[in-house]
Amino acid sequence: MIVKTFLVKKICGKLPFMTLPLAEQLRPKDFSEVVGQSSLIELLSKIIERGKPLSILLWGPPGCGKTTIARLYAKAFDRPFVPFTGVMNGVADIKKAIQDAKSRPLFAGQPILFVDEIHRLNKAQQDIFLPCIEDGSIILIGATTENPSFTINNALLSRLRVLTLEHLSEEALQQIITRFETSSKKVTLTPDAKKALISLSQGDGRHLLNTLETLPEKEIDRDTLYALAQKKPAAYDRHDDGHFNLISALHKAVRGSDPDAALYYFARMLEGGEDPHYLARRMMRMAVEDIGLADPEALKVTLTAWETYERLGSPEGELALAQALLYLALAPKSNAAYVALKRAQKLAAETSHLDPPKTILNAPTKLMKQKGYGEDYQYDHDLPHAFSGQNYFPKGMERPSFYKPVTRGFEREMEKRLQFFASLRKKLS
Repeated sequence: MIVKTFLVKKICGKLPFMTLPLAEQLRPKDFSEVVGQSSLIELLSKIIERGKPLSILLWGPPGCGKTTIARLYAKAFDRPFVPFTGVMNGVADIKKAIQDAKSRPLFAGQPILFVDEIHRLNKAQQDIFLPCIEDGSIILIGATTENPSFTINNALLSRLRVLTLEHLSEEALQQIITRFETSSKKVTLTPDAKKALISLSQGDGRHLLNTLETLPEKEIDRDTLYALAQKKPAAYDRHDDGHFNLISALHKAVRGSDPDAALYYFARMLEGGEDPHYLARRMMRMAVEDIGLADPEALKVTLTAWETYERLGSPEGELALAQALLYLALAPKSNAAYVALKRAQKLAAETSHLDPPKTILNAPTKLMKQKGYGEDYQYDHDLPHAFSGQNYFPKGMERPSFYKPVTRGFEREMEKRLQFFASLRKKLS
């Protein structure tokens, strides 16, 4: 595989410049040409000034410049650059390159191994880098689009400097278009076409260049661009980091009573292909965790919306979920029930050895009656206000207070009831 890779690179090197993909033709030749990552370039420049390369991990979305920065980093230190990809290359290829580096430690300095999509290697496979980073036989540059906290093993992560790249801004994408227009005089875009292209690219420089590469050699207006260009797929994966980030944003927008932000993230998840059933389940959680008894109808509204979706399906049924989402966002909020349960669970775990008072236990047998089960029990329905005020907690336990209603929505009524029963209990004690 190493030989094949070398031959491909050698053949590509002989190809005329204009036969290379546009993204390769316009790839920056030094850090001054890199757009949209000024803070990162400043940090890398300081590392380069010290003259000692560090092993780094470049984490960022597709098309933000990870590969370009890796190449320029290796070039700055004048080290051999050995590229791999977690998709195409296996562990055997990487081991061979590491062995070659160890067998020729003084030849051209430490090689820099670049592993694109490093998260594609499982965590056991990632261990192959540990000893050679430790003994200094190689410098590793990893690149990933996935959150390294979840995809890179801790031992390797602790040996890498994690550098975060951002989506390219509109200004950065405009700079790429300008560079393209400078290199290609036969294709021009109207101002509206440029704005449309930047919008379609969604911060992905590679997608922008791939679109430019398909344009005919003439002036391109906005309508022509839309007819020729493909929309960039939504940056979303139902099983990875983007999924968890967006559902977190959706949940917090509802909790923060912002219906517009809630609808925005709801729409983004649907656009990315999220299962509406998952969204409905999460909305049920919002209803019980963040609204609770401040608006008991919230749970009913959400359940009804879910049932409506199941009967209508997409896309009509999604409107029912959207309506429920708006209801949740604008409902009065309370996590009092959620907090009360947590308090009760904590105390229950600490006092699980205590029995309930015998007064409130059933006595189905003669022996149990002799032992005092059910003795002096008061039937609440037979008493004024249907309230006896008797103790229901284990003997000797100080009476706890778990549920503390907020003064919002229906829980204002719950607070009144609590105070009423507390005053009755005090009179009866």
